[in-house]
Amino acid sequence: MSKRLHNRVNREVLLQRLQQDTTPRTTISFYKYAHIGNPALFRDHFYLLLEPLGVLGRIYVAKEGVNAQVSAPTARLEDFRKALDEIVFLEGCRLNFAIEDDGKSFFKLAIKVRDKIVADGLDDSSFDVTQCGKHVSAAEFNQLADDANTIVVDMRNHYESEVGHFVNAITPDVETFREELPLVENLLKGQEDKNLLMYCTGGIRCEKASAYFKHKGFKNVFQLNGGIIEYARQVKAQGLENKFLGKNFVFDERLGERIGEEIISSCHQCGQPCDDHTNCANESCHILFIQCAHCAEKYHGCCSDKCSSFLALPSDQRAALAGKMEFNGTKFGKGRYKVHRQNEALDIE
Repeated sequence: MSKRLHNRVNREVLLQRLQQDTTPRTTISFYKYAHIGNPALFRDHFYLLLEPLGVLGRIYVAKEGVNAQVSAPTARLEDFRKALDEIVFLEGCRLNFAIEDDGKSFFKLAIKVRDKIVADGLDDSSFDVTQCGKHVSAAEFNQLADDANTIVVDMRNHYESEVGHFVNAITPDVETFREELPLVENLLKGQEDKNLLMYCTGGIRCEKASAYFKHKGFKNVFQLNGGIIEYARQVKAQGLENKFLGKNFVFDERLGERIGEEIISSCHQCGQPCDDHTNCANESCHILFIQCAHCAEKYHGCCSDKCSSFLALPSDQRAALAGKMEFNGTKFGKGRYKVHRQNEALDIE
């Protein structure tokens, strides 16, 4: 049954429809750890519940719970909330609303069954994920961050923290959450008595990480409730000091929302101050990198001369060469590309 419950329309058509649609939409993220006996069955039920409401987005379902980034028609937010409340473990769950939102964050509804809602590489039977750290508000986060006995750790990946992070935070140079957990554990060895204050985008990675670090002997573990998204909302609503510098990377079509006015990163091609992520316009590459408006025009939205030249070829030639050529996207991980590594012209024999 589940194979029929998904959108079959071409991506480009969906993107065009979304850009032309003037319906006000709101971008939302939420997660919940729970015990789901049959994720595939739950996945189908969830799709049938949300699709009629016009919900778009990406949702992962696993035996350990649900992780969702979606957008819903603003006029139907109450119906969306009621739909979630029909599911016992999602009743009253916290919803994180986007800070900068044009309603164009997603173009289809995709609900996928996964082994985990966040890939962490942990043996969940070895510790209790419900024994997580203390959730703190934005005001409490600021107070703890000012304490000399506190270590602030960014539980996100390097390409996220590159464009934005909290003041004085440790920002591990990792590409995955799975890499970060043992790295942070080793980095903080011998400091188990200090305040460990963690944050991530919406809170889900810290939920698991805080339980893990408590299991590993850290005595004072705290996590930012609702992540950076909720922090920004509370700072604005309560007139608090904003300790976040730059942009918050988000996993939708926007690729970022501004929290602090600072630009703390630079264009990967020319080195000018810039914090705008994009994916290479050459679909055979598609690498994630930071590109300023000048370089976007110069390279036609591509990460290199090679990709720009490839994109200019007739579609039949690109199709014939696809998979036979190496681009930055096949050589480097997310955000690892820098222009000096590859800027050669296209070489076709």
